Amino acid sequence: MARPYSMDLRERAVWAVEREGLSRRAAAARFGLGVSTVINWVRRVRETGSVRPGRMGGHKPKKIAGAYRVWLLARCRERDFTLRGLVAELGERGLRVDYRSVWEFVHAEQLTYKKRRWSPANAIVPMSPAAGRNG
Repeated sequence: MARPYSMDLRERAVWAVEREGLSRRAAAARFGLGVSTVINWVRRVRETGSVRPGRMGGHKPKKIAGAYRVWLLARCRERDFTLRGLVAELGERGLRVDYRSVWEFVHAEQLTYKKRRWSPANAIVPMSPAAGRNG
């Protein structure tokens, strides 16, 4: 994530517009900034009285929380599941989530369902009768 420009640069650019009378475009060119950046800084000073940057980033709470989390944990432990199936079941319960959200939940809770059944595709079997010719 990028860091905000320094307070010194912000103040000098706004000073050039407010006190020296430069246009926002000229101030942007002088300091090597984007025109919209200087426009936004000047607007911020006029609205708040400061060029201090706003908050960056933040935390997005997880959708699968509370009662949905409790239900999903119990559901995953009681019988087999697929991620797409869990997405559909949560949708039926009123929570719209995507595949990635369910995957992250299952991964974080260390819930797995591994297919351990034997299938013919996994077995080593001769493809032709033993008495037949090779090939």
